[in-house]
This record gives sequence, structure tokens and C-alpha cells, in this order.
Amino acid sequence: QVQLVESGGGLVQAGDSLRLSCGASGRIFSGYAMGWFRQAPGKEREFVAAISQNGGSTYYADSVKGRFTISRDNAKNTVYLQMNSLKPEDTAVYYCAARTWGPISETHAYAYWGQGTQVTVSS
Repeated sequence: QVQLVESGGGLVQAGDSLRLSCGASGRIFSGYAMGWFRQAPGKEREFVAAISQNGGSTYYADSVKGRFTISRDNAKNTVYLQMNSLKPEDTAVYYCAARTWGPISETHAYAYWGQGTQVTVSS
């Protein structure tokens, strides 16, 4: 079991930045690739970014490439999502998740999920 807790969400204006954090406890954090997903009202949960176990590989949705950066600190059992140049369409609840098996951009590949943190971007 892995327990995940997100933090860092909030209300910002378009063009601002936020950094989300996700702290993990339980089984060995460094053994999991980690992902960030988001879900806007009335929409499906969608992939945002992911990072390999050692941080050597990162993956991004086209909609956030060049604006968001995922990183991790295995010594602190934490994964981060730095979000720059935020847009109103980035408004959603953001979830971190630990991948167990499957395609890295698919929700079914992740067995452990946090409770989510709200990000609201005003225009």
C-alpha cells in the first residue's frame, strides 16, 4: 500500500505559477513511477505528466508540455508538479498516483491515488 497526499493547490490568475507536491508513505516510494492527472467538472480524468522511478524519464501531455515540469525527490518521498503560465483551462482537481503496471498515461496503470488538490485559474 502507498498513501499519497497532495498539497499546493489554490486560486491563481492566468499566467501565474503554482507548485503541487505529493507526499508518499507506506511501501518504497522509489519503486514506483509517479503520475499527475487532473479532472475538470464534467470531464474525464486526464493524464498530465509522469516520471520514472529514478526521475530519469519524464512524460507530458501535449497540453502542458513546455509549461509544466514534473520532478521527484526520493529521499523525501515526494513528487512535484511545477506549473507555469497557467491558463483557465488548467482549472481542475489534480491527483497524484503511483503506477503499478500498464501504459504510463492511462489511469488504469495506477493503483494508488491521492485525494486531489483543487487548482483554479481565473482569467
